[in-house]
Amino acid sequence: MLAQRTFMFRSSDTAAARSVARAAAASGNEIIDLTAGEIWSDLAPSVREGAIAAIRCNINRYTDTLGLMELRHALARKISAETAQPWSADEVAVTSGAKQALYNAAMVLLNPGDEVLIPSPYWTTFPTQIALAGGKPIFVDTRHSNYVPRVPDLIAAITPKTKAIVVNTPNNPTGTVYGRDTLAGIATLAVERNLWIIFDECYGAFAHAPYTHDPIVSVAPRARDRILIVNSFSKSLALTGWRIGYLAGPSAVIGAVKALQSHTTSNPNVIAQHALLHHLETRSPIFELRLQRHVANARALGLSILSALTLVPHPAAQGGFYFYLDLRGLQQRTQANRCELDADSVVNALLMDAGVATVSGTAFGDPTGIRLSYGIDLELLDKALRRLTATLNELTFCFARYL
Repeated sequence: MLAQRTFMFRSSDTAAARSVARAAAASGNEIIDLTAGEIWSDLAPSVREGAIAAIRCNINRYTDTLGLMELRHALARKISAETAQPWSADEVAVTSGAKQALYNAAMVLLNPGDEVLIPSPYWTTFPTQIALAGGKPIFVDTRHSNYVPRVPDLIAAITPKTKAIVVNTPNNPTGTVYGRDTLAGIATLAVERNLWIIFDECYGAFAHAPYTHDPIVSVAPRARDRILIVNSFSKSLALTGWRIGYLAGPSAVIGAVKALQSHTTSNPNVIAQHALLHHLETRSPIFELRLQRHVANARALGLSILSALTLVPHPAAQGGFYFYLDLRGLQQRTQANRCELDADSVVNALLMDAGVATVSGTAFGDPTGIRLSYGIDLELLDKALRRLTATLNELTFCFARYL
């Protein structure tokens, strides 16, 4: 029999959405996949060169559990520049992507029964990892405040068992960027209530003008000893498959992470570490700026096409590379026709009628939204969003055949 903890989780819903898209395509249907949280891009030349050089040098041995010391120093310099606060290598752990950084944070911070506040809609991995660590996710609905958490709502959710707040900006799935006032309010709350902040900024490289991404440490330096920074290079360097990221925080926390990681994965992939170190040491902004420009162009194209939506509000898409569509108005229209509509049925309709694969908001705790990734080829994006817009504009009938 399986352990009881296996009933706390299932495979990632976003991964499941990708699998459905692949299955539909394998059956002979023309499917354009807008499910994946990644950017279609070649490798950064500096990353490729660093990896090849490491292989030619026959590098194949363990590194320190928390990663190459030279890489940790380089990451500390990067974080110092981004936050305007000094960071050292003993405050940085290199991890196998942001997921491991988040898992490590949950495991070293939470005792059984500790509660963690999570603004909803949320990335599906947040609550699962908290539950695996013995904690209890507490969801704070942001749909009534344009997907931005309000401090009074967070306060209302706090109990004596509350241990931490998850802050994810630019947000996955909504694409919302939290402003400085919001971040300052959350930081003040954390200091006053003695809470940790788990700050996921994996999409920080993609804040679209006039919006800007502000690390919470730079906004509220006095909360620094209550903050853990989670980041990866999956998005900023389009390295989803390389599984390389980091966790930054107080040295005592990072020391506990080292002990934990020594019994789970040990060090991250050594070739990926050397590749990233080479990139950071020879860093030219050209590749990252080109990637950001590609995402900005995809966003502009997508917003132009989605402006033709008549039954669904136009998405803000302030950051990241997702359009998040609010279906509440569409749901109200179908309910008036005595039909029940949820995000899953819309996703099925788009897959069957438009040949476009999307992710249901139910994966993110929201049955009233759907997520569209625009990190794909621009021609495919254009084709997919025109099909999607036409289908959504016609969805005024009963959805019974999709339920």
